Formats: sequence, C-alpha cells, structure tokens
Amino acid sequence: MAGHSQFKNIMYRKGAQDAKRAKLFTKLNREITVAVRESGTDPESNPRLRAAIATARANNMPNTNIDRAVKKAAGGEGGDNFEEVRYEGYGPGGVAIIVEALTDNRNRTASEVRSSFSKLGGSLGETNSASVMFERVGRIVFNDSVADYEAMFETAAEAGATDVEQAAGQEDEPGTYEVICAADDFSSVRDSLVGQFGDPREARLGWRPLSTQPVTEDQAQTLLKLLDVLEDSDDVQQVSSNFEISEDIMQRLTA
Repeated sequence: MAGHSQFKNIMYRKGAQDAKRAKLFTKLNREITVAVRESGTDPESNPRLRAAIATARANNMPNTNIDRAVKKAAGGEGGDNFEEVRYEGYGPGGVAIIVEALTDNRNRTASEVRSSFSKLGGSLGETNSASVMFERVGRIVFNDSVADYEAMFETAAEAGATDVEQAAGQEDEPGTYEVICAADDFSSVRDSLVGQFGDPREARLGWRPLSTQPVTEDQAQTLLKLLDVLEDSDDVQQVSSNFEISEDIMQRLTA
C-alpha cells in the first residue's frame, strides 16, 4: 500500500456539495430507494442498502428520514422508477470525466448533462470513451478525527485495502482518509472498517484514474465550474475525473 495520497487533487472536492443539505438528502433518498427495490429492506443481506444508510447517517440525515425512505421504497410509493445511467466525456484540457446518475427520466438527464458539457468547454463521448482511463474500485471515506493515520493504515491493510489516501481539511471541512480497495473486496473491507471506526462519511464503488491530466489555471477555472454544475443536478450521484491541479494554481483559485 502507498503512503499519503498522491491523488489528493484528483477526486473532486465534496465540501460545496455537502453543504447543500437538501440536494444531498435527495441524492441519498434515491440511493436508498434503488437499493431497497434492488435487494430488499434488510441491510444485513443488502450490502448496497447498508452502505447507503451508513452514508446517510454520516451526513447527518435523520433516522426518521432514512426509515421513511426505506418504507416508501418497499411499498412502491412515489411511483419513481429510477434507473442507473453513466455518461462519459472530456472537459477543458482533455480531462476525462465520468458522470453517474440515478434518474426517472433518461432523456431529461441526458439533455442536462450534454448541455453542461457543451456550455463549459467539454464534450460528451460514447460509452467507455473515458472509463478506459480509470479502474473500478471501492472507496470508503472517513473523517480524520476517527483515528490517527497509522491506525487507519494498519486496519485498512489488514482488511485487504490497497491504499489509504489522506487529504487535509479546508476551511470548516474536516480532513479525510479515503480507503481504496478492489471492487470485489469492497463489502468485506467496508464492514471491517465500520466495525473498528463506525459509519464512514461515504462508502461506494467509484472510479480511480490510471493516470492524471494536468491543467492550466484557465482550464482549471472552467473545469471546476463544469464539475460544480454536474454535481448540482439532483439526478447526478457521483462525478469522477482525472484532472490534476498544481498546488500554486489551486492556491490562487481558492484565494
């Protein structure tokens, strides 16, 4: 396993998204709904639901909201039939972007995503046009207050993880540990870490770039706007990219 993260700039920052409480709860509700309709209401036998509930709790979603979402999904209430869709494309500077969504209207979501790319210097591509530049992995994210780095590293290694990436906090956002594991090992690694450190801030399958794409300051400004717009959509659950912004450019952008 590697030491401290060499990928701290790659996965798009979550602070702004987490602050949008209502939108975040909408996304969490959708994930719970799909998980229940896919494999039932028992978290012990439904790993996807277990992960969705853990993420909801870590993001301060009230238990009453979680229970209501599970019951509505189990009873077929609401009439929403969400389907998982994935869009791939390229942003400013040739940066590869993968957009994962849960939608009840594929045409609407596709139109919104395509418009976002075209308005902000990007282009939507065919399926697998960008994902060939990534690997599918499990990602379990904890606030760094749960343990020191060595304890997290040792526990993750024993559980079968392949990497632990540490990122410093920004402003009022806490620092994080992001544990990376093979997709096939996701459930077992997550459960081992939950047993030791409690519910994670986030736990899901995701995309990790095989290589990074440096961007200039002008490209970075437009790219971050594009990622903001994509993540602001209620339909979009996760955005992954392979951009790399140098420390001096990042400091100027956040000054």
